[in-house]
Amino acid sequence: MQAIARAPACVYNTIMNIPYGPILVVEDLANVRELLEVALRFKGYPVVTAENGREALNKIERQHPSLVITDILMPRMDGFTLAHQMRKDQHTTSIPIIFVSATYITAEDKKFAHSLGGVRFVEKPIDTEDFLLTVAEVLTGGAPSIPRPLKDEEFYSGYRDRLESKLRYKNTQIARTERLLKSLPEEQKPAFEALLADGVRDRDEIQDELQQLMEILSQLNPGNLPAGQP
Repeated sequence: MQAIARAPACVYNTIMNIPYGPILVVEDLANVRELLEVALRFKGYPVVTAENGREALNKIERQHPSLVITDILMPRMDGFTLAHQMRKDQHTTSIPIIFVSATYITAEDKKFAHSLGGVRFVEKPIDTEDFLLTVAEVLTGGAPSIPRPLKDEEFYSGYRDRLESKLRYKNTQIARTERLLKSLPEEQKPAFEALLADGVRDRDEIQDELQQLMEILSQLNPGNLPAGQP
């Protein structure tokens, strides 16, 4: 895993109790990334963006952000792994994180996000008014109370559980959509075909992440993998 380069600790404006530094938006979908950036800039916030967790680490190295807003399901490095890496470093552990997701929305997902130091959770599709209120609450709430960083095995085991749950859900969703497509009139099929394509893409990303996680867990604790795993 890539380590975070040393950056200065988060500095607070003691008069306004608002941290200095830009807001970092981490989102692989260009339209969502632009939506969040435009909404934040309209309110006067300085904003920097990244397309995945690895790029975000480089931005954190150069500009210590006051807040990180990150999607979870992303290529190269996802939002959960980004948060875990930030929490393990004393120079970035106190930066508040807002998670954004359309996939990880169950109570168990949100509990795991909180264990990684997530201070808020925003579901997609995003209501920009509620989103901006959430950002304002976080930035004016003072230094957040952050739980202790998870050990690597704790993190990867917990994340494996979340990925396996998402994979089961996506497979069920895909199978249901495929059944519906067989009975729909032709004029309704394009919308459901697009939905099916999105579901397959998400499933493939989840499968890739799960495979990578299993490889990491096998290295951390080779004698403690579920039956049938490599």
